[in-house]
Amino acid sequence: MIQELDRVILTSDIAEYSLEEGDIGTVVLVHQGGKGYEVEFVTLDGKTVAIVSLHSIQVRPIGRR
Repeated sequence: MIQELDRVILTSDIAEYSLEEGDIGTVVLVHQGGKGYEVEFVTLDGKTVAIVSLHSIQVRPIGRR
């Protein structure tokens, strides 16, 4: 289960925020026991690109396949 402060991978593009499938973000809030997440996406130098509310199907945990 994905928890707060876990890094996750975006599974679909979000054009509104210029985010692309494969972008990595950090979960800052878990909604309704994992039905959704508030995820922060940052640049390599640490500047916030977007904080987005996402459904659980829009992200996956980072891990070995």
